[in-house]
Amino acid sequence: MLNSEEDICKLIQEDEKMMNVLRAAKSLELPDWWICAGFVRSKIWDTLHHFKDRTDTPDVDVIYYDQENIDKLKRIFPNIPWSVKNEARMHLKNNLPPYSSSVDAISKFPETATALGVKLDGNDKVILTAPCGIKDVINLEVRPTLFFTESKDRAAIYEERIHKKNWKSIWHKVKVYHLATEGSRE
Repeated sequence: MLNSEEDICKLIQEDEKMMNVLRAAKSLELPDWWICAGFVRSKIWDTLHHFKDRTDTPDVDVIYYDQENIDKLKRIFPNIPWSVKNEARMHLKNNLPPYSSSVDAISKFPETATALGVKLDGNDKVILTAPCGIKDVINLEVRPTLFFTESKDRAAIYEERIHKKNWKSIWHKVKVYHLATEGSRE
């Protein structure tokens, strides 16, 4: 059972494929780097649904905080669908004030269950960041982060994403909370 951040770290630490992906990202020595979002969430939800096979993820989100752009991961693991984003610049694309760090950017992801990141320390031990906590992800609940409840535009983005992602078609136990009607869920 997954009850704590330590349980999540151990789960990832025991997954050799995930560890290889983390080691590849670590080898770039990017400043303030994390692999985040679906890479972490999907592993947790697959485990809580007792899936034998890993759910395919459309991409592996690597974020970092620096003024340089990186494309080396594709040479290390060309078959991984990498999505590398420099959070020092992503605020421009998202039309927001600058983020102060990668963790600050993760805290402003649309869903609490996706606002997660992992990386390796110097001894290849998994480190988890969960600026919105882990309660929602381990309870299979999708809610907007506080940041996405603060404006109608962001609330609309949240609603569009949960409709497009259609996570319930893969993970049937997931409960999705909508902003349109407070407290409503599916």
